Amino acid sequence: MSAPAALSMDLLRLDAAAECSRITGAIRQIVFHELKRKGAVVGVSGGIDSTVVAFLCARALGPERVFALFLPEEDSSPDSLRLGRLVAESLRIRSAVEDVGPLLRAARCYERRDDAIRLAAPEYGAGYKSKIVLPDLLHASGYPIFSVVVQTPAGDTRTVRLSMAAYLGVVAATNFKQRARKMMEYHYADLLQYAVAGTPNRLEYDQGFFVKNGDGAADFKPIAHLYKSQVYRLAEYLGVPEEVRRRKPTTDTYSLEQSQEEFYFTLPLEKMDLCLYGIDHGMTAGELAALVEMKPEQVERVFGMIRSKRRMARYLHAQPMLVQEVSAR
Repeated sequence: MSAPAALSMDLLRLDAAAECSRITGAIRQIVFHELKRKGAVVGVSGGIDSTVVAFLCARALGPERVFALFLPEEDSSPDSLRLGRLVAESLRIRSAVEDVGPLLRAARCYERRDDAIRLAAPEYGAGYKSKIVLPDLLHASGYPIFSVVVQTPAGDTRTVRLSMAAYLGVVAATNFKQRARKMMEYHYADLLQYAVAGTPNRLEYDQGFFVKNGDGAADFKPIAHLYKSQVYRLAEYLGVPEEVRRRKPTTDTYSLEQSQEEFYFTLPLEKMDLCLYGIDHGMTAGELAALVEMKPEQVERVFGMIRSKRRMARYLHAQPMLVQEVSAR
């Protein structure tokens, strides 16, 4: 391991046993005493974050007080359901599969999305697949603009830049997916008198990588303070199945396979973790550059993106605004 890589790991080093004890103690306090609920509902996607949250809840509350929900739809990878079931079986927790595809079809989610894509690619139709992507932050010039990648039924692909109207149409339509899933999670929470566990890590929470009133909605968020690499460290300590730990982070939202980097972060998650740590701890671009193996001007560009996304995330984090404060007497 190179010296920069070793030092980078030191910055985000985590005492997994102590952190696990701290988080599980907090989960018990929140669920049983502050929220007065009997257990936790976790939407399990087969990804590392939701899996770690399920493991932490099972350790904190007992497996019998954790309920896992698998929420596939038309564009979901089969691996999501398979790995989600593996997690539930490993923990011996109750679970249910709720296909939200019919809900999404009734809301015209797929139809609205396809209409938006056709603003950029008029030929888009039955049998086509798609995803939206951002250019690589380090090599792009100017303001990053989303493009749509479309694949024909024959397997040919092309990439087309999206207008603002097309981009907003695609995002507004696909956001139905997260909101439909959250509606189902709260159905089970009401049914069981459980609390809903949120699954964002620090990078997602800080940078607004969630849907307002969708996956951004939860009663508690036990890993929102942890950098992504720290979540992986906890996963190893907790005994998360190796196949889940090896799975590449994905949005699992579009019909073409899509990484979180190409959809939102535009940089490998390990480097994003360190850049976020650097800006949180007052490091300069020059100090951080060697650790992330980037040029100082590239780090400055990442810092600018982090600040920009934080500004946009204020709306996502904001609670409903009141004209006048309302207080109980």
